[in-house]
Amino acid sequence: MDAPRTLYDKLVDSHTVATLDASGETVLLYIDRSVLNEYTSPQAFTGLREARRTVWRPKALLGVVDHVNSTTPHRTLQMPDPGGAEQVAYFARNCRDFGIELFDVLHPLQGIEHVVAPELGFILPGMAVAAGDSHTTTYGALGALGFGIGTSDIEHMLASSTVVYRRLKPMRVEVTGRLPAGVVAKDLVMSLIGRIGADGATGYAIEFAGEAISALSVEGRMTICNMSVECGARGAVIAPDAKVFDHLAARPRAPKGELWARAVEAWRNLRSDDHAPFARTVAIRAEAVEPMVTWGTSPDQAVSVAGVVPDPDREATPARRRDAARALDYMGLAPGTPLQEVPIDRAFIGSCTNARIEDLRQAADVLRGRHVATGVRAMVVPGSSAVRRQAEAEGLDRVFTAAGFEWRQSGCSLCLAMNDDVLAPGERCASSTNRNFEGRQGAGGRTHLMSPAMVAAAAVSGRLADVRRLGA
Repeated sequence: MDAPRTLYDKLVDSHTVATLDASGETVLLYIDRSVLNEYTSPQAFTGLREARRTVWRPKALLGVVDHVNSTTPHRTLQMPDPGGAEQVAYFARNCRDFGIELFDVLHPLQGIEHVVAPELGFILPGMAVAAGDSHTTTYGALGALGFGIGTSDIEHMLASSTVVYRRLKPMRVEVTGRLPAGVVAKDLVMSLIGRIGADGATGYAIEFAGEAISALSVEGRMTICNMSVECGARGAVIAPDAKVFDHLAARPRAPKGELWARAVEAWRNLRSDDHAPFARTVAIRAEAVEPMVTWGTSPDQAVSVAGVVPDPDREATPARRRDAARALDYMGLAPGTPLQEVPIDRAFIGSCTNARIEDLRQAADVLRGRHVATGVRAMVVPGSSAVRRQAEAEGLDRVFTAAGFEWRQSGCSLCLAMNDDVLAPGERCASSTNRNFEGRQGAGGRTHLMSPAMVAAAAVSGRLADVRRLGA
């Protein structure tokens, strides 16, 4: 009888082409699909050209412009800067020359890669997906193994549909119970990151399980898997279930007819065996999770919005005390300050973490009948053009604009300072993004991570706010 295996191990084993070392830890891994963007792919294509190589399976690839494009309400091909324009032009040339489908800025399906690929049904359970973006872990929500790779790996993957891959240790995160009202998937994953630290899952692939995970929507699961990389995990998976199958059934690139029936039958086996060994287990009680907000410059520097700015002197090690002190200096915060007394200048809803239709609905529920506080600039950037159209069909755009939010086109936008959506030095932003590093949203900009509903609450309050107090 075969030894019990985790879902992660099953995914790796089923894609292993060859074992590359005596320990069996390094393998040549077959890659089913990849999504390319204009920012991380140029050097890889240049390498192919110089070596006179072709792309092995162009139909297994999708190109999306998302990082450098403007999100101004009136969409044009113009890029914010000449460098971005050159990147986009070279990307279009590469996709054309190598036979890769491209969603450029004006394509009706353009959007952020990790939003676009799942909504197409381009990513399916059981796949291995490698791409030049660390948040490729998002696809674990569908029962796929997704992970980010570097430029040289992208070139290797384009030429051979494989990557050299080192196995990770499996970690299980068991979330029991139900999340309280006003607490969502973003709060759960931020709570995990705060608990185990920014490096707490380094060397691991996380499998999320438990009643609270099963209760999440597929979009909520994407948020969880997306931000798993912020605690060091290079992979995150959730066993696919009926919610995933229903989510995928009507997607345009998903299998149809008899192929669909056969696929679902196979996907039902994508789960960890009973008694499968995990190198580490973390238990979380969903009822104990509260709305979270970051106070520092790392995603693990987060506490409940009902709390206060922590005192660096109370950190356990000299290194953590030093990091906390530096973070507070950068953020312009004093220990002991109630978080709900911290004023904001900007509010941003967007990113591959939280710009799907569910996220926009949750934020709109907070904003109905309310208006952005004086002095706050607020903007919402849908994760894809398809999400934007659906939101407009539901009237969400009118809710946002009536509340004083800017209703923008899709793209990465203010998640990272790579386009014309940036913070000015010293500006403080309530943000639904995934990273709050120094300068991430603009040189000198100060970022507080939270859920979209919490961003909406902050926008109308003019300061960090507990969405539960607004009755949302």
